[in-house]
Amino acid sequence: MNKMREISIKKICLNIGVGEPGDKLKKAKKLLKLLTGHTPVITKGKKKEPGLGVRPGLPIGVKVTIRDDISKLLRRLLEANENVINKKSFTNSGVSFGIEEYLLIPGLDYDPELGIMGLDVSVVLQRPGYRVSKRKIKKSRVGKNHMITVDESIKFMKDNYGVIVK
Repeated sequence: MNKMREISIKKICLNIGVGEPGDKLKKAKKLLKLLTGHTPVITKGKKKEPGLGVRPGLPIGVKVTIRDDISKLLRRLLEANENVINKKSFTNSGVSFGIEEYLLIPGLDYDPELGIMGLDVSVVLQRPGYRVSKRKIKKSRVGKNHMITVDESIKFMKDNYGVIVK
């Protein structure tokens, strides 16, 4: 197989949307720190949404991006979903799925301080050579034949992580 056609995981993004600043936001931040060991970043509202009580600059969630030691974490997160992912969750750039309760993740026990909350997981896939679209000098676009298709994303996750597609 051509080495430039091999698919790999670029990063995993974990996100908890709380919708309001305060105690819930601190708990969500603590949960992501406990799960990953990385310091989460607070996300802020961008648009005014009166129905939801969101306004620009208001802290509404936390996120963390993992670029190293991805495999172990991804296996744990998939195990929480029983290695089943809906086909609609796959895109050209990777796969996204949600975990209803952090208690389902192996290695995490119930913490009465945190309560029960879920999180969203996004896995970004890439091939070697994608850097040409991001570099500063002589930027170029990635060719159509080099892009990852939904079927290739599904095959990668099935082969490497034993995912069952619904």
